[in-house]
Amino acid sequence: MKILVTGGVGYIGSHMSALLGELGHEVLVYDNLSAGHRDALLSGRLVVGDLADRRLLEATVREFAPQAVIHFASSIQVAESVSDPLKYYDNNVVNSIGLLQILVKLGVNHVVFSSSAAVYGQPEQALISEDSTIRPINPYGSSKACIEQVLQDVSRSHGVRSVSLRYFNAAGADPLARIGERHDPETHLIPLALMTARGKRKAMAINGTDYATPDGTCLRDYVHVVDLAEAHRVALQYLFDGGASDVFNCGYGHGYSVREVVDAAKKISGKDFQVHESGRREGDPASLVADSGKINRILGWKPKYDDLEYIIKTAWEWEKKQ
Repeated sequence: MKILVTGGVGYIGSHMSALLGELGHEVLVYDNLSAGHRDALLSGRLVVGDLADRRLLEATVREFAPQAVIHFASSIQVAESVSDPLKYYDNNVVNSIGLLQILVKLGVNHVVFSSSAAVYGQPEQALISEDSTIRPINPYGSSKACIEQVLQDVSRSHGVRSVSLRYFNAAGADPLARIGERHDPETHLIPLALMTARGKRKAMAINGTDYATPDGTCLRDYVHVVDLAEAHRVALQYLFDGGASDVFNCGYGHGYSVREVVDAAKKISGKDFQVHESGRREGDPASLVADSGKINRILGWKPKYDDLEYIIKTAWEWEKKQ
């Protein structure tokens, strides 16, 4: 199949592009390289372009004529979304709508959308299901919830069927250490811990120690990035098999605290690096853990790497190459 991947040389997108290539699909990546890297392209062809460049985007879609689009391209930093919400609504909402307008115009009817557990905000349940209340507490989550709604409306009006995958915490790296997580600035816990272990940082911070969790630090459901790529694959297959538009959580169904992740990073790296405690970051919910029954049941998603130490081990092998 011919598949267009927006943001396909970013962290999750590069793993997706690699998997699609390994499966024999023809891949075209559209990425502005603001957060992606040319050397992360392991499969397919790269068009360097911004979603805001509608003329280039439409010409690219028209020429390639994809059967499906996997849409990763977005801004992703929660704290930045709080301080600069207009950037997030412009990039994540306006640009996504522009992409959908082009897909409707050119008759591309299958979309897998990179959404987020941030749409749930501060969940009331220990395990979050897809029926949980959508109540984002930061502009990043609001931008993702908005596009989910747009996709539902476009599905009804134009027949563009879509799957929105609500990621919990993507983590880890390619098991062969060819690609991995590279953000600038880096804000995610596991790479920050491993960068500190390597001596790139003098210390790392635990942001908030007074949450209503067992050890007072935030609880998150960490999902290996290769398992996330596989979730997109089965979502695509579901759409090509005639599946209706829907949303699915992508998580393992259990969480680890910040302290537990830091301890595991010290164990895997063999480094007892410096950690200090600081106040909460605005926009951080106390706990985000998925009820993943729906994606297991309907899409047949069977994750392979549900192991925190393995997740960190793959991230550490990647970090040592940087």
